[in-house]
Amino acid sequence: MGDKERGYAHRIDVRAGAEEVWRALTDTELLGRWCSPGAEIRARPGGLFRASVDRLTELEAHIDAFEPGRRLRLIYLKSAALPPADTVMVDDFMLEPVPGGTIVRLLGSGVPATPAWDTQYLRLRTGWQQAMTRLKVVVEAEAQKGAAG
Repeated sequence: MGDKERGYAHRIDVRAGAEEVWRALTDTELLGRWCSPGAEIRARPGGLFRASVDRLTELEAHIDAFEPGRRLRLIYLKSAALPPADTVMVDDFMLEPVPGGTIVRLLGSGVPATPAWDTQYLRLRTGWQQAMTRLKVVVEAEAQKGAAG
């Protein structure tokens, strides 16, 4: 990232396997439970992701990297609902299996470092932080249900 763009990084440790986390990232029903109501995904290389992390601005992204159980990279499409941008916004979810669970990292980049984007940057950063916490809760609850059943 140069001085014309900024990003964010979030990490959560989930007490569930990478395949369960992957399912929550790529299943529309589960995605709607942790990301945002109405979120949807066409989970495949070149597919589409649509959500509103802050429940105000709908974002649409192209799925650039699709490595089941390992990585999901989203490249956001331009939107009339957002300020103009000369950058490419990217969210990269990376899963790392570890004993007892999975480390989930989200690296966001390409958010313009201009005053017009200050509010949107804060919304994206905090919205994803909250969504990652919900992801942990949803995946761990699903894993508990699976273990009990």
